[in-house]
Amino acid sequence: MDPLEVMLNLKQVVPYYQPVISADTQLIAGYEVLPLFQEESGNLKQLDWFFDDSSIPEDFHLELNHNIQQKALNTFMENDQSMNLTFYYNARLLMKDGGESLLTLLQSHAGKGMDLNKIIIEIKEASITEQSNDLRKLIKYMKTLGIRIAIDVEQRNASLERLVQLEPNIVKADAGFLEDNLMPQLYGDVHHSLSMLSRKIGAALLFKGISTYSQLNYAWRHGGHYYQGSYLKQAQPHFVAANSSQEKIKSDFQRFVLFERKKIKAQLELTNWINEQFKIMLPSIKSNASYDDIILKIGKACTSFVFRVYICNADGIQLSSNAEKNIAGEWELQYEGKNKNWSWRPYFFENVMRMNVEKKGLLSDLYTDIERDERIRTYSFPISEKLYVFLDIPYAYLYEQEGLL
Repeated sequence: MDPLEVMLNLKQVVPYYQPVISADTQLIAGYEVLPLFQEESGNLKQLDWFFDDSSIPEDFHLELNHNIQQKALNTFMENDQSMNLTFYYNARLLMKDGGESLLTLLQSHAGKGMDLNKIIIEIKEASITEQSNDLRKLIKYMKTLGIRIAIDVEQRNASLERLVQLEPNIVKADAGFLEDNLMPQLYGDVHHSLSMLSRKIGAALLFKGISTYSQLNYAWRHGGHYYQGSYLKQAQPHFVAANSSQEKIKSDFQRFVLFERKKIKAQLELTNWINEQFKIMLPSIKSNASYDDIILKIGKACTSFVFRVYICNADGIQLSSNAEKNIAGEWELQYEGKNKNWSWRPYFFENVMRMNVEKKGLLSDLYTDIERDERIRTYSFPISEKLYVFLDIPYAYLYEQEGLL
């Protein structure tokens, strides 16, 4: 589509409103304004490409921004303003005039009674390439006026440091990659980090692009506070009832909870079962046995569900070799593991303290084993007050057991 055609026909540019739904109430909390071009035939074409095309003159960008925002704000003023309204703004364009065009428009409506606390300005993290310090100052000023800031981290190599510097109110991630990605668990780790970071800086995590049940489930499992996408509600030329998707989402949430309960139950049952095996096994281990003898004995006793065993002390130093099961199912010692320090691993000391207090073993979450390049879990057990044995459970076993993946 020709940018000039758009600029010559601004009357045909119309705002559509994409509902944003809150996880805690399952109600619509606000809308994102989407600019569309309505052809003479009535067909609608998206204009999101327009604002990111650097070959289009900036004056065109500013004029189209003003046009779509003016129309949306007029509609907003005519309706219940309890909802939030989100506008996308290119960071480069925002910095062109120090936000003056945007702020003049918003403050003129604030003078007519509009609450600036209901306005959210969304910026793509990938577009923040220069003058990030100046942008940070502008964002800080906008926040003093009550305007909230959302940062869209649709690029999977987004800078978390930049998010910390800008301190947005909302961090926006994309769930749409699930349609074409065969290893969503890898990005699950990325989104888990985003969720943790959002919590640290006081930002809400929003997932966009939700077009399927599985994508909503993914967003729910990875800490999404807000959701948007066609699966929940299509963008409309008008505001819709706040509860228009509530029953559907409640029903999905109930299924999510039921499935998670089954998973937790399966993990607890496995943990308890291994704990019982250790109670039977430990008395048979001689007190003067070497660490390598101990891990070989444990490995052979647990050979049906374990492929690697090793012992560490409370400081994270590996005192034994690695006992590993080879292709033939025989246990061998790999001596290069001895004296490695595992204290850098996330949750290592927290888990050690938990084992000391609870006097029982723990099952880790799913993670990728570097050497085998497969998803595994690790079971850890306190064999004394200062010694802890670690058992790595392979993907093949987890796959066969319901609720362990």
